Amino acid sequence: MSTMLSPRDEKLEKLSQEEIISNTKLVIQGLEALKNEHNSILHSLLETIKCLKKDEEASVVHEKSSLLRRSVEMIELGLGEAQVMMALSNHLNAVESEKQKLRAQVRRLCQENQWLRDELANTQQKLQKSEQSVAQLEEEKKHLEFMNQLKKYDEDVSPSEEKDGEPPKDSLDDLFPNDEEEHTQGMQQQHNSAAVAAAQQGGYEIPARLRTLHNLVIQYASQGRYEVAVPLCKQALEDLEKTSGHDHPDVATMLNILALVYRDQNKYKEAAHLLNDALSIREKTLGKDHPAVAATLNNLAVLYGKRGKYKEAEPLCKRALEIREKVLGKDHPDVAKQLNNLALLCQNQGKYEEVEYYYSRALEIYERRLGLDDPNVAKTKNNLASCFLKQGKYKEAEVLYKEILTRAHEKDFGSVDAENKPIWMHAEEREEMSKGKHRDNMPYGEYGGWYKACKVNSPTVNTTLRNLGALYRRQGKMEAAETLEECAVRSRKQVCERECVCVCVCVCECERVSSLLFFKS
Repeated sequence: MSTMLSPRDEKLEKLSQEEIISNTKLVIQGLEALKNEHNSILHSLLETIKCLKKDEEASVVHEKSSLLRRSVEMIELGLGEAQVMMALSNHLNAVESEKQKLRAQVRRLCQENQWLRDELANTQQKLQKSEQSVAQLEEEKKHLEFMNQLKKYDEDVSPSEEKDGEPPKDSLDDLFPNDEEEHTQGMQQQHNSAAVAAAQQGGYEIPARLRTLHNLVIQYASQGRYEVAVPLCKQALEDLEKTSGHDHPDVATMLNILALVYRDQNKYKEAAHLLNDALSIREKTLGKDHPAVAATLNNLAVLYGKRGKYKEAEPLCKRALEIREKVLGKDHPDVAKQLNNLALLCQNQGKYEEVEYYYSRALEIYERRLGLDDPNVAKTKNNLASCFLKQGKYKEAEVLYKEILTRAHEKDFGSVDAENKPIWMHAEEREEMSKGKHRDNMPYGEYGGWYKACKVNSPTVNTTLRNLGALYRRQGKMEAAETLEECAVRSRKQVCERECVCVCVCVCECERVSSLLFFKS
């Protein structure tokens, strides 16, 4: 059975800590008063015992004093327990106080932590904004440096230098169809005016700023500094697209520049993509018969040719030829350049009849418009002779090689006579003398002054010497071949690699196709 609690016990269970402490203090006070009262009574009893003489009365008093002592001991025990309760209460109060202090510290630390998080978030936002500002400032700095370079280059390069100077790299010389190269002084003004008029007919002229940028880019590219040339083109392209929109002729011009830089780096896929984009823009904005469209078509054809895609390149080259014939006239030097490219494409496909036709027509234009001493005449004859060699027409090729060497000799040493012979004549004389056994143990100098004729520094003439030497070897004329080859070695002056590959490789029957880059309009 459960024990029933009295009303008093229920009341005690409901007391709070403060009420318990208060009641304990009252009990202590009561017990202290009771203790003092018992001590006073005990003291009086002890005094009474001293005065009593009878044994019975003394025993009664002793009994009472014992009871009082036990009562006092109980009172002292109660006081001790009450004091323990008070000490425990003080300890609990101290613990609670420490607990409150710790809670306050936790709240303060949480507040500080939240404040630090907010400060960190704000700082990160400021850092992000600062990084964006720094990136923007760097881009502005690059743009300003780019503009300063253009400005400096504008000041350093005069218009005449831009027109008369030969581009450092052949791979970039087809970008501006209005620029004429390697023409005689008398014909240059006429050709330039014709090209400018053709450009104006299309309603578009390439800005001087892009011409200057073109010169700056080819300068970097010629030095192999593509890490400078490519970002320069990309920055200019981005600026043009922002200011003029993507479908603008200036953007197409910039795409051409960047594509040709990529082509020099053998990045043919990227170059083809850019050239097709440029072609689409120029056809849309300038018309399909504009000279700039012909220039882009030719660049694209050369690119396909370098990749060995001659069939794909040929129609592009033919379309460029049709545009230039229509706009510039059929006897313009730019038409002759296009004919050279078309001939080289056909030669790599074995279409020799077409090759002969294109080279012969180009040679006729050069001789009539630029004169017999123009370098393009010798280059075209060299190419035509290479075509004859491919077909085994050694006699026709030999005639052309000799014409080139004879013309170069007359230009440097005067008319040919018995005492003033071109190098090929000396070579054939040495061949005859070697057969007649007149040259045993005799130095070269005793066979005449043939070595004087080797003082040439034209890359085309140097290549012709090697080609005719190779032809002599095929004919069994070893002494004549050695004469020309030695002459070529002595006269060589750092010939352009592409020009050497163009013809010399064909003579050696090495089936490389880089000869496509021999001519670019």
